Order: sequence, then C-alpha cells, then structure tokens
Amino acid sequence: MQVRYYDWIAHYGRRTPGKTAVVDLASERRFTYSQLDSRVSRLARHLRDRLNVSRGDRVAVLAQNTTDTLEVQFACGRLGAIFLPLNTRLTVPELQFIVGDSSPRVLIHDDELAETALAVAKLCGVASTLLLGPTGSYEAGIAAAKPLDGVEEVTLDDVSTIMYTSGTTGQPKGATITHGMTFWNCINLGGPACISPSSVLLTVLPLFHTGGLNCYTNPVLHAGGTVMIMRTFDPGQALQLIGDPARGINVFFGVPAIYQFMAQHPLFESVDLSRLIIGGVGGAPMPVPLLKTWEARGVALQQGYGMTETSPAVLVLDREDAARKAGSAGKPVLHTEVRVVRPDGTDAAVGELGELWVKGPNVTPGYWNRPEANKTSFTEGWLHTGDATRVDEEGFYYIVDRWKDMYISGGENVYPAEVESVLHQLPAILEAAVIGIPDPQWGEVGLAIVAVKPGQTVTEAEMFAHCSANLARFKCPRQIRFVDALPRNATGKIHKPTLRQGFSVASEVDKASAAKA
Repeated sequence: MQVRYYDWIAHYGRRTPGKTAVVDLASERRFTYSQLDSRVSRLARHLRDRLNVSRGDRVAVLAQNTTDTLEVQFACGRLGAIFLPLNTRLTVPELQFIVGDSSPRVLIHDDELAETALAVAKLCGVASTLLLGPTGSYEAGIAAAKPLDGVEEVTLDDVSTIMYTSGTTGQPKGATITHGMTFWNCINLGGPACISPSSVLLTVLPLFHTGGLNCYTNPVLHAGGTVMIMRTFDPGQALQLIGDPARGINVFFGVPAIYQFMAQHPLFESVDLSRLIIGGVGGAPMPVPLLKTWEARGVALQQGYGMTETSPAVLVLDREDAARKAGSAGKPVLHTEVRVVRPDGTDAAVGELGELWVKGPNVTPGYWNRPEANKTSFTEGWLHTGDATRVDEEGFYYIVDRWKDMYISGGENVYPAEVESVLHQLPAILEAAVIGIPDPQWGEVGLAIVAVKPGQTVTEAEMFAHCSANLARFKCPRQIRFVDALPRNATGKIHKPTLRQGFSVASEVDKASAAKA
C-alpha cells in the first residue's frame, strides 16, 4: 500500500488561514497560510498551463534566499514535478554540468543571478525561465493564473526534490529526495528540536542546502509554525532579530561558522537570547570552546549529524546532554537505524572506529542518473556514509573523521577530486593534490600541493585566478605549496595521509609565524 503525500500548506490554509506562515525579511513581505496556499496554487497552475510542467519534470531555482523558493517547492508537489534547488555559489561551468544532467523544463532565478542563470539556461537548452521580483515574470504569472483545478496524485515514494552534492570523482551527484524522506525528517527532528505550531524559526542557511531547507524550515511548516527567511546571513542582523521580542524567534539552526561569527560580534554579549528554545548546529564538527561560549549565554546548542542523502537527520544530541557529551553528535533519531561497521562488514565494538551506515525511510533511494554510484553506496539498503565513527558505552555517537577525502569548509562539503580536476586544466601542472587543513574561521580550508612540469612555470596568482573562474569560492584552495613530486603508495595512488601529516603541521607553523610577525 502506498501512502499518499498530503499538502501541508493546503492543510493549514484551511485550519489556521490567518496565521503567518512565512516572512521574507529582505522585502518584509509576509504571507498567511491562506495567502501562501493561494500563491502556491496559482503558481502550480501557471507552471502547468503556460510552461508545460507536468509530472516528473524538473523545476530549477537559482536565487538568494526568498520565500518564493518555498512556493516553488510546494507547487512542484501539487504537480508531481521535481524541485531542483541550485547552489548560488557555483560558477557557470559547474551549473552547466548540473543543469545538463538534470534537464529542468523551467529555471526560476532572481535579478542578482540573472546573468548566470540565463547563460546556463542557454547552454543547456532550458525551455523557459522566470524572473523573481515585484516586476518579474514570476509574479506576473501568479497574478494572471487561476487556482489549480485538482492536484496530481503523489505518494511518499515519489521523488520531490533533487539536491546535488559534490562527487568524490570530481562531478556532483544528484541525491533524489522523496516526499517520504522529507516527511520522516519532519517527524525525526520535530521532537528533539521541540518544534510545534508555536515555533518561529529564523532561517539563515541557504535554501538550496538541506540544512537551510530541512533544518528546520520544512519541519516548522509541517507543524504549522512560522518561518522567517533571511536573504543572506549577517551575524549582527541575526542577533538583532533573535533579540527583538516583536519577532518572537524561538528556533534557530546554523553551521559552526555561523555561531562563531555571531559569538565574535559586539552585540553577542548584550542581546537577549532567552527566547531561544532550540539552537541547532550541524554540517561540521562543533568546537567545544564555542559550545561553551554559547552555553555561558544560556544557550545549550543541540548538535546533530546528517547528510543530504538522509534528508538529513541521523543523529541528534538532546539539549540536556549538550554539555556532558560535548563533541558527540548524539543518538539516532526515531525512525532511523544506524550501524558502525568494520571494513569487513561486521559491526564494530563499543569504542572501536568504523564507518557509519544508515538505513530507514529517511534515506535516499539513490542518485539521479548514477547507476554505478547506487551500486557502490548501498549494502542491503544500508547507506555507506563514508564517515569514521565510534559509539560509547552510553550509546552516544562521535563522528571522528571522514573515510573519504572530503573536507568541510564553512559547513560546505568540498571534495578534493573536483578541485584537482580544475587545477589539472592548467597545462604547466604535472600533478596536484588538495587536502583540508585546519582554519580558525571556516573550520577547514583547502591546501593545494602541486608539482610543475619540467621546463614550465605557473604562479600562485595564475592558479588562484583559474580556480576562481571555475569553482565556487568555498572550493578554491586558500594556500598552495610547490613540490618536486607527490608521495604515492604501492599502487601508484597519491598518498594523502603523508600529505596531511606533513603539510597540515607545516601550515599551522606558517600561520603562527605570520601572526607573530
């Protein structure tokens, strides 16, 4: 028996029609559930009747944070179409691959990213584009459309969203997200995050990211609460909003870098944080000193662990254990199973390091157009996370390191293979390797170790410029080191543990020397 997907916005449009659903802080537009339901309905009608969007078609969005993005998500649900949020930090070549792989019928964009969006749409042959904003074709389409006459029959097993994550082979992979995955994430996070109809969430993470969309934007809307969307994160503005009693913000989520920026702001010591029921944190390991800084202000940050492929919640640390188990990602959420597995596939013992495997209705059925990745990423329904993990005697899980080479910079996953591929486009480079090194601001940043072909030259400035033109800024290496040759193992592969051992330490010495100077 297939369980039907039910439209949350339509439900609250009937149940609590006058309640504020969303607030766009940049424009101060606010919509009640009834108004949001009407806009979603008319947008769906416009997409279907004017732009020929039907079941299974992809609808892409390239825009800074806006409540319009949420309208697109729910309009796609009513049509059985697939929502495709695009990373606003990516360059035209990066977006060209993703859009070419997913083949959206429509690309919706804002004015700020219009040049990039239209270039990608032209390169990939996207049939239609819509411009956001008060005078754009998006608003004109909604204004001219009638409400949708009937919705598509959609089940929890149907794909609702495709989110692209960086790939270990150098190309992004589109994780398919079902309606069921999003629903179960709302259930899995709702209890630990104390989400209810009275929740008022400040969303600062980008909505193209699972952290922005699902921690806790979708869960709060599922509960009938209120979501306030910040266009781009600003630590001072975020603190002012949280401290403003008229806003009533009581739920917040961020990556560690966001909490660090806020803690370093002059307002941090004086702003009223007492209304925060929950401050969630994920996306990267949280430094214990930063946890204690927020704890001193009366906010016990709730750590967790998840992936795009798990919708995302897997582990959550209850607030009561935040100080006692600092550094732990917590315990499994309700409707999810986890294992810590040795390389031979057997379960690791308590305290023993292994790879975290995840299984449950919140796990992706696979990757878009990636049959080989689907074969290698799963064992009998268990998703291999690639994260080295241990569990203690009380059942608390600790994410220790990554099995794979990926590192996390400012909450964004960076896969070295993609950066190395771009570096190798430079004719003078013989070989290149990228590793993550510690950084006090971003958690980790990229260090490129490069060997140059005999008789040729390339400067650091040329490499930085080339990376900037072809990679999002968070992927670009922040430091470069030149070597005669890179270390390799017996099979000829570049041996990154040797690089990490030598260059991470050297990098720290360099930074310390620079600070003294």
